[in-house]
Amino acid sequence: MNGNCWHKSSYSGNNEPDCVEVAEGSLTLVRDTQNRHLDPLPFPAREWDAFLQAVKGDEL
Repeated sequence: MNGNCWHKSSYSGNNEPDCVEVAEGSLTLVRDTQNRHLDPLPFPAREWDAFLQAVKGDEL
């Protein structure tokens, strides 16, 4: 699917059971760590970047 490695959200604590993981590439894939067996949510990289900028800019 996506050649890049999964990494945990920086907002997820080290001992938190409820985490979000992201794999970034041509598509950004997002998954729930408690449901890794389910398909991840795919987002075009440009849309994912716009989402992150909006969150960082306190627009959401």
